[in-house]
Amino acid sequence: MRVLGLDVGERRVGLAVSDASGLIASPVEVLTLDEGEDPVTRVLRRADELDVEAIVVGMPIDLRGDEGVAARRMSEFVEELRERGNLPVETCDERLTSAAAARSMRQAGLSERDQRGRVDKVAAALILQTWLDRRRAERGEP
Repeated sequence: MRVLGLDVGERRVGLAVSDASGLIASPVEVLTLDEGEDPVTRVLRRADELDVEAIVVGMPIDLRGDEGVAARRMSEFVEELRERGNLPVETCDERLTSAAAARSMRQAGLSERDQRGRVDKVAAALILQTWLDRRRAERGEP
């Protein structure tokens, strides 16, 4: 089952997709949103083009595990995806994924300048991989 992972920000949406077996998440692209542009429409269009069967959205939970303003906004985004799309939409805690993505890119030798425009799709891949791994563990799969 191919799954689309999202790291949603105010100006950019990082996209990652799993392989057909649902084992490995790979970064795909970063959608840059123009002012006034509808991110739900863009995401649903890409989901269709990528032929995915589900969407996983990173939920910005704070370090104490609480949902703040950003999480409430993301919940509204998720609900809109569910209402307007025809795919199951789940959420996954995204705490520190952007920092982890930036750190791994630095370790790979990319400068901060080279990281721009890439960190969001790498964060989306980390979110999706976390969800895939958790799903396999819940099913008792290796």
